[in-house]
Amino acid sequence: MEQFLGLRTVIYGVPDIVEARAWYTQLLEQEPYFDEEFYVGFNVGGYELGLNPDARSVTSRADGVVAYWGVDNMAQQVERLNAMGARQHSEVADVGGGILVATFLDPYGNIFGLIENPHFRAG
Repeated sequence: MEQFLGLRTVIYGVPDIVEARAWYTQLLEQEPYFDEEFYVGFNVGGYELGLNPDARSVTSRADGVVAYWGVDNMAQQVERLNAMGARQHSEVADVGGGILVATFLDPYGNIFGLIENPHFRAG
């Protein structure tokens, strides 16, 4: 039996869940599947991106922890995120094999990673 089944959920702490819900709805171009005042959940390609207004009080973010979300066109998404007010945290880097990565800070200070990986196939 496998001990780890892969990424399931990434939760970002946000100070204003209504504002964060609107920002992530625009970013992801979809409505959340779960939408309550205590938690908002989006299904992103079979994985969960959650927004939690209480996470800030119990979780400290660190630059060493980054969830990378897959994209098909890195340049297009970098331009889009910059236009949406995200701050680029790291430049686009080719880490080998045609795999590109970059990170951004969302308006709430969370690190949001992007990866364009032509070799990865989900599930």
